[in-house]
Amino acid sequence: MKILVLAWEFPPRLVGGIARHVAELYPEIVALGYEIHLITVEVDNAAIYEVIEGIHIHRVAVAHGHDFFHWVTNMNESMGAYGGNLISEVGHFDLIHAHDWLVGDAAIALKHNFKIPLIATIHATEYGRNNGIYQEGQKYIHNKEQSLAHNSWKVIVCSQYMRQEVERALQTPWDKIHVIYNGIRPEKKVHLAASEKMALRRNFAGDDEKIVYYVGRMAYEKGVSVLLNAAPQVLWDLQGKVKFVIIGGGNTDQLKQQAWDLGIWDQCYFTGFMADQDLDKFQTVADCAVFPSLYEPFGIVALESFASRVPVVVSNTGGLPEVVKHNKTGVVTYANNPDSLAWGIVKVLRDNAYANFLVKNAYAELETHFSWRKLANQTIDVYKKVVKERSLVAW
Repeated sequence: MKILVLAWEFPPRLVGGIARHVAELYPEIVALGYEIHLITVEVDNAAIYEVIEGIHIHRVAVAHGHDFFHWVTNMNESMGAYGGNLISEVGHFDLIHAHDWLVGDAAIALKHNFKIPLIATIHATEYGRNNGIYQEGQKYIHNKEQSLAHNSWKVIVCSQYMRQEVERALQTPWDKIHVIYNGIRPEKKVHLAASEKMALRRNFAGDDEKIVYYVGRMAYEKGVSVLLNAAPQVLWDLQGKVKFVIIGGGNTDQLKQQAWDLGIWDQCYFTGFMADQDLDKFQTVADCAVFPSLYEPFGIVALESFASRVPVVVSNTGGLPEVVKHNKTGVVTYANNPDSLAWGIVKVLRDNAYANFLVKNAYAELETHFSWRKLANQTIDVYKKVVKERSLVAW
């Protein structure tokens, strides 16, 4: 079976969670005997064509746009044209798999032109991110999401929460939606010697201080401002012996101002973007990971922390409570509630035995529920179902 995949981000182009999802899912599908061709966007010095872990990677040039939406239009034109030529050269594809609305126009055009069934993975919705649709830009994205879901034979989402959201927000039939969790490769995590850990740790905190970190985008819905609002209470309860490390690209001016206004500037580090290899090392010296999202379809960052054996505190929004089980694999607190978040962080930092209990259980969950090999098999089950149904109908 040959699958054509469209994704607007793929390493080394890292914007959100899609790049990691795509880069880790498809090698497992290739290993199970499937041929995967991935069309994505040119970036830096990455090869225009290469094979990575069995995936045929095709990177297309995209003309500059006068704004983001114009750039997305240009990207779809490039992907559509390239995809059409690729299908003509390589031969028939059994399926097209599109990741999110940004590649929807190209995927839909290829579907109709070549009569190839389309599957979409919806990683998040504009409705969910904004708790409604209020502006023209939001309406534009929402309509693109609806169009992609409508044109797809099946829709894959990453949590039961997202299944409900896609049904409600995009008017997608319940039985058209399949839940397949995100996964993790825990074997990729590094393990440092004690001396290396101590040296790295001292870059961020004193020997008597705890390290609490957040990693992710600096978007409002990620709740970083809630973490900063919780920090004074954490510092009070732990006699000021905590450092907060905020990791991720994007504009942090407002967050830095908030830290200054709260009087916690000296206890905060804003690192900016951190490369994966550096993040893997950093996580080995951290004491607590915090993901206080206001909206979160799944929370793959929580799995990253599971794999690094760091205790996790999250909010009870979206798919996070499906990933993190309260008092078993982490601490789940009330969303947008700094007092609740502070309580959860302090609970983990004060009780080493409890933190170790959470870490042990969380790591065990990775193989049980979040193994990419198992998730690849679930994805292939959807592929087979669609191919069989397609064979039974006239287009």
